[in-house]
Amino acid sequence: MSKINNVYAVGSCAEILGGAIELGDSVFAFVKNADEAKSAFSLGAGEVFVYENFDDVVKFLQDKDGLVLLPNSKQSKLFAASLGAKLDCGVCTEVFGVEISGTAVKCQKMVYGGLAVATEKINSKLAVVVVNSGTFAPANQTCDSFKEAQILATTQNQSIKILQKLPKKQSNVDLNKAKKIVAIGRGVAKFEDMQMIKEFCTLIGAELGCTRPIAESEKWMEHERYIGISSVMAKPEIYIAIGVSGQIQHMVGVKDASKIIAINKDKNAPIFSYADCGIVGDLYKVLPEVIKSLK
Repeated sequence: MSKINNVYAVGSCAEILGGAIELGDSVFAFVKNADEAKSAFSLGAGEVFVYENFDDVVKFLQDKDGLVLLPNSKQSKLFAASLGAKLDCGVCTEVFGVEISGTAVKCQKMVYGGLAVATEKINSKLAVVVVNSGTFAPANQTCDSFKEAQILATTQNQSIKILQKLPKKQSNVDLNKAKKIVAIGRGVAKFEDMQMIKEFCTLIGAELGCTRPIAESEKWMEHERYIGISSVMAKPEIYIAIGVSGQIQHMVGVKDASKIIAINKDKNAPIFSYADCGIVGDLYKVLPEVIKSLK
């Protein structure tokens, strides 16, 4: 595989650093604190820079060439867009494949709601790419000895003053590693019914996922559990869809599942076009019987 001279990973995510190592001759990482710096070094970063303000990263990258890699999140997309505007460079988001072609960067992404794949080529001196989870194999920890991280100078005369910092609530789920996933959709009538779904997950040893409306409209589950074109792209051995209609934007997220099982009361639901096997029935009648049998 062709490589580019410099790859800059934002954060200490093992998957992003795995991609940086795969694509670049020299790997750099931008992190927020000492713990992230230690993690980035252990995962193979050649140099690590600790930054506090976004403008410090912009200033550092101003005369650089290469590829900037970011994990898929709202913050990363904002970061990427700002880099593109301030450094006049090409940006591509929601990417699931990256290839180096000479000095250009080719990116693959879903378009038309997942109905087609587009290849976008970035020819600018610096390319900024936001990749979906599952795009690269995670980097392995390579060493226990670390260099000293460099501190990027803090920008003076900030227009925004930080009054308080609160820790972000982190999810402990990683659907990319799950061998079994149970996902729910709008067929689940109310939040309290999730207890039954969770019991089923426990009995079969599965992680719980969901469709976009469950996470973003109902807010029953965190974003890390939403499966679909703009979030998790999972590759489980078994994927069980409960009350999921099966719209293409969601099914793209489990296109690599080994086996798909569906439960839906609508015999014409699109999910049955993807399922290896399915049950046409009311989940509130089917699932209690399944749970009873498992017990």
